[in-house]
Amino acid sequence: MIVVVAPGQGSQTPGFLAPWLEEPSVRDRVGAWSEAIGVDLVRHGTESDADTIKDTALAQPLIVAAGLLTADALLADGRRSLVGGVAGHSVGEFTAAAVAGVLDPSDALALVAERGRAMADAAALEPTSMAAVLGGEPDEVAAALQGHGLVPANHNGGGQTVVAGTTDAIAALAANPPAKARVVPLAVAGAFHTRYMAPAVERVAPIAAAATATDPTLPIWTNADGSRVDDGRRFVDLMVQQIASPVHWDAVMASFADVGVTGIIELAPAGALVGLAKRGLRGTPSVAIKTPEDLPAAIDLLQSAGQEADATA
Repeated sequence: MIVVVAPGQGSQTPGFLAPWLEEPSVRDRVGAWSEAIGVDLVRHGTESDADTIKDTALAQPLIVAAGLLTADALLADGRRSLVGGVAGHSVGEFTAAAVAGVLDPSDALALVAERGRAMADAAALEPTSMAAVLGGEPDEVAAALQGHGLVPANHNGGGQTVVAGTTDAIAALAANPPAKARVVPLAVAGAFHTRYMAPAVERVAPIAAAATATDPTLPIWTNADGSRVDDGRRFVDLMVQQIASPVHWDAVMASFADVGVTGIIELAPAGALVGLAKRGLRGTPSVAIKTPEDLPAAIDLLQSAGQEADATA
């Protein structure tokens, strides 16, 4: 069983959309998305520097656009039938929702553009940020977070927790990390998935409620608690609540293990989630699709799973 996963914010790098836009029809499609949501995805995805695309209002729609383009290429020619399910990390849930048929891709981009703007505005109210804490004894890490007034925002599994709070507190933790732990500040501009994002939830909720949501046509798991969600409207509601609530990617990976996932394919801009899988789902084959050159390996993994299913049928 192969699952397709979509990364979250912080996975973007300068120019990461460029290799996906070489086909004129794809570039035209992204241009149409840009006009619809009021964000120049083509320019920011090909020309803007790291500081520019760190802006939440730009990063989020850029990441979802890249994921949608990757999914289209990966699942063309009937390969969608080979996918056992989908999940997304944080903003990647919007990509996953579109892949699973919960949201139309254009609606997913429109919603995520508003989400990005709302979260950027919430982040501007007070200087906040996030950092990954790698390793360390859980009790000592928890005590250090409490001492600095920080909270877990992403429970990523594999010995990684992303924490959030004021920029001063993040800097203090990085300067004096817990024993046997490493603290890596992230390229994000706010304390996402915490109480600091409550104004964004209030702003996005009515817009999301008005969006058309249908039940998923592929299994999809939520960041809220790692469970599979079969109701499309509930999945969209959970995505909105998640703006100010922790991401439990460790629980998603636990669900993957429970259902017998045999391979993971990460959509662009890829790398982070297959890295977590190597630690949290040891031995599970994975492919990170960063550019179109990575598609053959991902397609091979999908097709091999299909062949194994046929052999056991």
